[in-house]
Amino acid sequence: MNNTYKIIMFLSFTLLISCTKDFEDINVNPNTAVDVQPEFLLRKVLYDYTEQMSYEGFVAGNLLGQYFTAIDFNLFDRHSLSEPQYGGKPWNFMYENLRDNEILLSKSRTNLAAAVYEGPALIYRAYVTAALTDLFGDVPYSEAFQGKSGIVTPKYDNQRDIYLAEDGIIDNLENGIAAIDGYKGAIPLQGDIVFNGDLTKWKKLANSLKFKALLRISNKENVKAALQKIVDEDNFIKNPTENAVFTFTQSPPNNFRLSTAKVGDYNLFIMSETIDSIMKAIDDPRKTKYFRPTAADPNVYKGLRNGPDASQLSITTSQYSLTGKIFREEAGNLRANIMTSWEMNFLLAEAAEKGLITGNAQTYYETGISQAFSFWNVVMPANYLTHEKVGYKIDGNNPIEQIITQKWLGNIINGYEGWIEYRRTGFPALKTVTSSLNQGLFPVRMPYPTSEDALNNANFRVAADKTNNNSVNAPVWWDQ
Repeated sequence: MNNTYKIIMFLSFTLLISCTKDFEDINVNPNTAVDVQPEFLLRKVLYDYTEQMSYEGFVAGNLLGQYFTAIDFNLFDRHSLSEPQYGGKPWNFMYENLRDNEILLSKSRTNLAAAVYEGPALIYRAYVTAALTDLFGDVPYSEAFQGKSGIVTPKYDNQRDIYLAEDGIIDNLENGIAAIDGYKGAIPLQGDIVFNGDLTKWKKLANSLKFKALLRISNKENVKAALQKIVDEDNFIKNPTENAVFTFTQSPPNNFRLSTAKVGDYNLFIMSETIDSIMKAIDDPRKTKYFRPTAADPNVYKGLRNGPDASQLSITTSQYSLTGKIFREEAGNLRANIMTSWEMNFLLAEAAEKGLITGNAQTYYETGISQAFSFWNVVMPANYLTHEKVGYKIDGNNPIEQIITQKWLGNIINGYEGWIEYRRTGFPALKTVTSSLNQGLFPVRMPYPTSEDALNNANFRVAADKTNNNSVNAPVWWDQ
């Protein structure tokens, strides 16, 4: 039966039953659920968002952060962000998961049997929202998901308000902790593929995300007291056993998407010249985990400058390093990363170095490095922490550059984190792309999708005007 015939039969059947007076009864499938249980919603948003962001991290975020280079006419790697190819389209799945999370949050507040989900739903809302606004800047937020109230064209909220206003990122994290503390029921949290229902770990995650959010806006706001309060309360992610991660399976349905992609598509992503030069300078053995030696010489690892114009450059793939087995043959050991102890230690190191908190910045830094090596199952060389480029402040090394570079090295495929932190700090030093389609400038935000222009035009125009006609070169609020 061809597709056209199926459609005709379906429409005919629909017209037939629509003429009956018992439409509601006839049109209900007795074998289909009419509602979604909270545990399935929680599992869905936890898995779907992090899986999609891991995929985006590989095919798009790693191009902007210059971990990988893409070949074969990839315009995104040449900084034409309005023409994404394999990825570079996070808007839709971010809002889809925020929408599903709102359904979960609503259930937790209207059904006592689902009350245990309120805290995690608020914390996860803050987590996804932070990524969304850090990529795009001002976005629909306070009026989003209000279709039942008649709001189908939501306004764009200012990024500062999204972070700091009532019901914003910081407020949601605090309210999430309060909801967990206030939960007195006996029904356990189910569908939790990250912490297996452990609410104490959700609180640690909330405090860690709060610290990260406050530090991200620290160039615009006085957050010193708030950061110190988190440190004093000492209830954040410190140990790998508390990491907010989950491990992909080697085979479907819970596998890393690139592990089953066509070989031809997978091999379009190779080692960037940027990460090649950085890892060579510090003798970093993680290159053998992240990449493969060249096919031409098994003793050589080599990267290519980002943004090649495939029409003008003949690239022999065998001369460069493809991405490592951890992303394909050994992807059953790959973890989707929401928040880790090593990232938290680097955040603490930066805050301590800047005098925003009390603490030993070097200790935080070295702990972060050690935990990051363990996270990627690579043995850290005994002399790594005393290497002339790695040793904290040795020979005039810039400690902030060292901290951010090490965090960048650990964050490979973690969405767009490397690029966001580069925009915030200027580290590590990225290289100009070979054939830029953005006038040689590094993009500092993602452009709003064209669907917003079509479906939410009036509000889109306001936001576009604030970003020089939706320019990728208009910095977000915390970057101004």
